Amino acid sequence: MKKVTLLFVLLPVTVLSEAALAQATYPGGNPPPKPELTEIWSPVPPKVEPGKGLGDAPSDAIMLFNGKDLSGWESVNGGPAEWAVENGELVDQPKAGHIQTKQKFGDIQLHVEWMIPVLPPERKGQDRGNSGVFLQGLYEVQVLDSYDNPTYVNGEAGAIYKQSAPLVNALKPAPGWQAYDIVYYAPRFYNDGTLAEPARITVFLNGILVQNNFAITGPTDYRMLPAYKAHGDGPLMLQAHNNAVRYRNLWVRKL
Repeated sequence: MKKVTLLFVLLPVTVLSEAALAQATYPGGNPPPKPELTEIWSPVPPKVEPGKGLGDAPSDAIMLFNGKDLSGWESVNGGPAEWAVENGELVDQPKAGHIQTKQKFGDIQLHVEWMIPVLPPERKGQDRGNSGVFLQGLYEVQVLDSYDNPTYVNGEAGAIYKQSAPLVNALKPAPGWQAYDIVYYAPRFYNDGTLAEPARITVFLNGILVQNNFAITGPTDYRMLPAYKAHGDGPLMLQAHNNAVRYRNLWVRKL
C-alpha cells in the first residue's frame, strides 16, 4: 500500500486593528468622522418631576379639577356647570348637561380617571354608563361599561366614537376605576380653512394601548359622516348622558 503524504501550507494572516479596519472599509479610504460630530448637547430638555404615584400629575401638569368645586368648569350652554362634587370626584347629574373646561387647549397629554357604578342587567348596550371625553370639545373618546356588554365596536370604551374601534377591550369590571392616558395632536388648517393635517390620537386604557396614532376623520357625530371645519384651541368636554359616571384626577400637559 502506497503511503500518502499530506502537506499543510500555512498562509500568513494579517490581523487588523479596529481603527485600521474602519479606515480600510470607509469610503474613499478616509478615516471615519469623529463621534463628537453626531453628539447633540443643546438645547437641554427641561426637567419635569414625575408624580409620586401611578397616574399622579407631574410637576408641569395643569390640574383640570381641584377635587373641591367646579370653578374651572362651565356648562357648554353657558353659565355654571351643574355636576356634583362628591368625595373629590366629579359626578354627572340627571339633566345637568355637558360640562367643559374654561381653559382651552391644542396639543396635549391628558390623564383622566373615570368610574361607572354597577348597573342593573337590563341596562345594556349604549345605555350602560354612557359618557365621553371630548378633545377640543369636538372629538370623542368613548366612556362606557363595555366589560361584558356587547355593542357596536366603534362605540365601546376606548373607541374614537363612530370612527375607530379599540385595539383590545382593556376594561376592568364595574365599579372599578378606569384610566385614560391620551396623547392628542390637534388638526392643522390652511389659511383658506381647508384641512392640512388631521387630528391624531393615541390612547392607553388602564395602561394598555387601544388607539395607536389614529388619524381622526372629523368631529364626532352620532348620525352624519364627520367633516372638518377650521377651528382653534378648544376645551376638554365631559359628556352628560344621565348616568352617574364619576371622574377624578384630570390633568393635562401642553405639548
